[in-house]
Amino acid sequence: MRFLVVGAGSWGTAFTRVLLDRGHEVVLACHTAEQAQTIASTGWNPHYLQHVDLSAVEAVPLAAAPGDVDVVVAAVPSRAFGAVVEALPGNAPVLSLAKGLDPETGERLSTRVQGRSVAVLSGPNMAEEIAEGLPTAAVIASEDGYLAGQLQHALNSTLFRVYVNPDLVGVELCAAAKNVIALAAGGVDGLRLGDNAKASIIARGLAEMARLGEAAGARPETFAGLAGIGDLVVTCWSRHGRNRHAGELIAQGLTPDQAVAEIGQTVEGLTTAPILRDLSHRLDVELPITEGVCAILSGQSLGELVGGLMGREPTEE
Repeated sequence: MRFLVVGAGSWGTAFTRVLLDRGHEVVLACHTAEQAQTIASTGWNPHYLQHVDLSAVEAVPLAAAPGDVDVVVAAVPSRAFGAVVEALPGNAPVLSLAKGLDPETGERLSTRVQGRSVAVLSGPNMAEEIAEGLPTAAVIASEDGYLAGQLQHALNSTLFRVYVNPDLVGVELCAAAKNVIALAAGGVDGLRLGDNAKASIIARGLAEMARLGEAAGARPETFAGLAGIGDLVVTCWSRHGRNRHAGELIAQGLTPDQAVAEIGQTVEGLTTAPILRDLSHRLDVELPITEGVCAILSGQSLGELVGGLMGREPTEE
C-alpha cells in the first residue's frame, strides 16, 4: 500500500519505519521544507530518532503532500490535527496516531475528519522502543470495520501485533486521558513519594478514565485493554514518557513552559488537561486527579494537591 505519513516527529518517524518494514511505500510529509530536504538528501531525520534509516522514504514538505495515496497517517499534535486533516488532498481514509482532544471544539479528534473514513491507533507504543525494533502491541479502532481490518492486515507483524476494537470513543478517550494521569504520576516521581503512591495514582487514574468513558458511551472492556491500562502503565512508568517527565520536572520546580522547553517535544497532557476537565463537567463526571493536575498548572502547590487528594472522604472503590 501507499501511505502518506503527515508529521516527522518521533512517533511519525518510528511509524514510518513500521510501514517500511512491512513493505509499504511511504511519503513522509514534514513540517518544514528544510526537514524534508535533509531527509531526502541524507536518509536521516535531523531532529528525531536520528538512527532510523529513512532512505527509502519520499520526504516532502506538508504543502506538497500528494493526494494519490491509500491511507493518510496523521502523526501530529492534537492542537494541529484539525487544520491538518481539513487541508489534506484527495479522499483517502485517515489513520490517527494523535493522542489528545481537539482544543477548538473540546471533542474527540476523529470528529474533525469529514468526508472520509477514519481509524485510530493506540496502545503502549513508545516511539523510541519501536524504532529500536522492540516488540509491542497496538489496537486500531474505527466505525468502518473494513478499514480497521485492512489496516490490521497491513500493519501486523511479529514485532508489531495489531488488534481491532470497534470502540472508537473509548480508545480515543483512553489516549487523551492517560497523558493527564501521567503528569500526576510524574509529579509523584518528582516528589519521590514512592512506588506505592505512583501505583495508587495509576489505579485511581484508570478508574477516572473508565468513569468518563462510561458517561460518553464507551465500552468498559476497552479500559482493561491495550488502549487503557496498557498505554496508561507505559506512559506513567517509562523513562521515555514525555508527560511523566514533564510532571516530574514541574514537581521539581519548573513551570510547564520550562518543562516543555527542557523536553524539547510536545507534551500532550498539558494541552489536554483543561479540555478533559471541561468535558467531564459537561458529562457530570468527577475526575479528581484531572482536576488536581489543572490546579497545579494554574499555580497551586503540588504539596497542597497531594494533601487534598489524600484527605478526600473515603468511599467504596
